[in-house]
Amino acid sequence: MARVKVITDSTSDIPKHLVEELNIRVIPLKVHFGNETFLDGENLTAEEFYQRIANSETFPTTSQPSPVDFEQAYRQAIAEGYTDILSIHLSSALSGTYQSALIAKEAVSSEEVKIEVLDSRTATFAIGNMVVEAARAAKAGKSLDECIKIAKRVRETQVLLGYLDTLDYLQKGGRIGKAAALVGSLLRIKPIISLDDEGEVVAVEKVRGKKKAVRRIFECLTEQIPKGSKVSVAIFYGAMQEEGKEWFQKANELYDVQESTFSFIGPVIGSHTGPQTIGILVTPKDEE
Repeated sequence: MARVKVITDSTSDIPKHLVEELNIRVIPLKVHFGNETFLDGENLTAEEFYQRIANSETFPTTSQPSPVDFEQAYRQAIAEGYTDILSIHLSSALSGTYQSALIAKEAVSSEEVKIEVLDSRTATFAIGNMVVEAARAAKAGKSLDECIKIAKRVRETQVLLGYLDTLDYLQKGGRIGKAAALVGSLLRIKPIISLDDEGEVVAVEKVRGKKKAVRRIFECLTEQIPKGSKVSVAIFYGAMQEEGKEWFQKANELYDVQESTFSFIGPVIGSHTGPQTIGILVTPKDEE
């Protein structure tokens, strides 16, 4: 009987307890501060990262895993007895990580193993949400095709919205995408951001002032997912952990929350969004 191994990369920002519980393999991206290089989530935690950028004049940069990194992970999964591999990664519009995984797939694929590489077309725990649900399905004995179907359904139904205090990090990191039109806007304009169907960063709206931006985010959520719906809610943040609790409370007042997840935005995504960033992910739960 086929066994499905689910693999992702560190930009999925999945809390460690879920990684361990669901036996997910996480391939780290790299964060660079000048001549120093760190593995995202391995020898640089999110907390350490945000402390570092608060006290450093060096702007962090990032780099993707090599195809060899993925090839080693795929071969290890095969050695452990897995016959199917589902590899879900950061939006190809934001990184070459997905391409590295595809190259590794070509090097490893054979009649004995089936490898599917999925472009999440999203980032942070919006990837993680897809990965977690696919890994739960795999743990329950679902087939590779079923796991892929579940991951894609999550991608299609989840709603991601984020608040950035500044676009400087996205601009400097070259990941600003379709939100570029907001650069140079008046001070105190706070963009509400998301990712579009192509996996590019987009400005959903621009609002004057933080309080109005937060209020509008929750209005946008209820425009897409009706109040009172059964949902899962994930809150993810840079150095805004306390505000994350407030956001969850707001979500809990609007929805019938079946599951909640809190996660730091890790060093790689944080390098492009900055410390004053917070996001929410709401996913309708099946009524079955």
